[in-house]
Amino acid sequence: MKKLITGSKLSKLSMVFMCAALIAACGNTSEAQTNDETASTTTTAAKSTVATEGQQTSIKMSDLVTFDEKDQSTDWSAENPVLIQLEGTSASIEGSGAEAKDGSVMITAAGTYVLSGKLTEGQVVVDVQDEGNVRLVLNGVDIHDSDSAPIYVKEAKNAMITLIAGTENVVTDGKTYVLADDSTDEPNAAIFSKSDLTINGTGKLSVLANYNNGITSKDDLKIREGTIEVQAADDGILGRDMVAVADGKITIVAAGDGIKATNDTDAAKGFIAIAGGTFDVKAGADGIQAETTVLIDGGTYTMVTGGGNENGEVKVEERGQGGPWGGDTAQSSTDTEIESEETESQSAKGVKATGNIVVNNGTFTIDSADDAIHSNGSVVVSGGELAIASGDDGLHAGTSLTISGGQVDITKSYEGIEGSVITISGGETHVVASDDGTNAAGGTNNLLNITGGYLTVNSLGDGLDSNGSLSMSGGTVVVSGPTGNGNGTLDYDGTFEMTGGTLAAAGSSGMAQAPSNDSSQFSLLMSFPQTQKAGTLVHLEDSEGNNIMTFAPAKDYQTIVISSPNLKKAGSYTLYSRGTSTGSEVSGYYADGEYSGGTKVIDFEITTSVTWLNESGVTAAQSNNFGGGGGGGRSKGVRPDGAAPEGDSSM
Repeated sequence: MKKLITGSKLSKLSMVFMCAALIAACGNTSEAQTNDETASTTTTAAKSTVATEGQQTSIKMSDLVTFDEKDQSTDWSAENPVLIQLEGTSASIEGSGAEAKDGSVMITAAGTYVLSGKLTEGQVVVDVQDEGNVRLVLNGVDIHDSDSAPIYVKEAKNAMITLIAGTENVVTDGKTYVLADDSTDEPNAAIFSKSDLTINGTGKLSVLANYNNGITSKDDLKIREGTIEVQAADDGILGRDMVAVADGKITIVAAGDGIKATNDTDAAKGFIAIAGGTFDVKAGADGIQAETTVLIDGGTYTMVTGGGNENGEVKVEERGQGGPWGGDTAQSSTDTEIESEETESQSAKGVKATGNIVVNNGTFTIDSADDAIHSNGSVVVSGGELAIASGDDGLHAGTSLTISGGQVDITKSYEGIEGSVITISGGETHVVASDDGTNAAGGTNNLLNITGGYLTVNSLGDGLDSNGSLSMSGGTVVVSGPTGNGNGTLDYDGTFEMTGGTLAAAGSSGMAQAPSNDSSQFSLLMSFPQTQKAGTLVHLEDSEGNNIMTFAPAKDYQTIVISSPNLKKAGSYTLYSRGTSTGSEVSGYYADGEYSGGTKVIDFEITTSVTWLNESGVTAAQSNNFGGGGGGGRSKGVRPDGAAPEGDSSM
């Protein structure tokens, strides 16, 4: 039997997402102080939910569902099967429990039924009043019904479809159904079951659903294995209470959603859980969509939704007159995703859940017109490989978004990673975004917290953006962009507490921000007199010639922020420009190698937690160091030398 998520199971499911909403922290948990009372309150509130990584709870396939012996067994020979030979518009039957009637086959008793042959116009109907188990063994069948579901499980305790190895089985319906009861829309799929339905066996099943859905169960739908191909006028594979896949090769072309679970009235149901398999999904709407949870433990996924990222909505960021040089106005409808009242026709996401999404493993290639991974609740990525090209966000969570492992490669997006609270504690994440690279926004107490892992951002908008605060205690972060002065490489409204890790962030000068003065790890912000071309090396070394950092930003830049555990108080350093490095680089960051041939820009000594530099030497901190969030009004900062951004003479 399937493990229902009741009692301890439901508690565990709730716990994982509660814990995922907490912030993973391995470093300094002291409260950052700030002169801005509002910023201090926000940061303290966010950090009050901090938990260590060890306190986070994970869920896996076995926590939600099991495939019992009945689901896995494909040996039917000892079950005294009834043999049914389909013969055009009739059938011959050997055994009891079934009869041929009006061109269809009616099964009225529990048992195993082996079907062979072709039914050109008719149904196989299962109507077992005593609610016994029924297994349909498909032995190379071709079943067509032009005005109803070719396979219809009207009543049974459990229904199973077994695909005999080496066979090809085809189920096809028409474009219009004649329903016995006009008050319902059932059946509405080529294979339709009102009971739990399990599909197993290593044969092939092809479903051509011209009317509506391909395969539907109004209860649980389990797929143990097999090669399944579905073409559907609406949704491909649907299980109301759950869809669980252990293995198989599944190909779906659907005008609606690819794989879907729809129960929105029971928190223990309406989920999708996948242990493995190969999935090729082309959907007009969402690729995988669940009303509660999507859990993926493994598998290989190729998904194109809504025609792909090129069909994404064109978004225009509008700037107003909020600050000395025109800050952000409240975002327009072209810049804000409307989450509420979203209709299926508007949604073309890769993986979507109203509740939560957990990715423990798997290989994903997602080309989506809408968000690639989207949850109204939390998103947890602990492993796997995700290659994403999105017409909107790469990863989006309504509450918390956690990346603790795996590799995420977002090659195209509007905003790369968005959530109310974003925690990156491991893995390797690369983001290319036409707006913000990461954006902690929505709700309250927004926080972008980086405790480990490797993060690179290439953005036209803000690089690291938080409507609340930033915090970094470990890992490596490399940011290139923006180039325009209306955005900032770092953009925060509260504080940026820097206690560990390596940060290299280069971009424009108009809204330049550095980590907060109360940070325990030292940082510097260098402002160049002119814009530096993309790819121009910046090299920092100490007085003994030891490499602190070598970085070639991927975009034009005029400021660069550097923070490293190797920066020490009272230490003397030299900053170079241009030159070459023999090291290996990732997104412009050189972790090793020898640097040579550069031009010395400045010698300086670190005396404070944040050192502000220009070509003349150490300078005063930016006097109007305000950040901006992903929405709402924002005042722009001045350059580190006290001048207005280039092209503005209003100061």
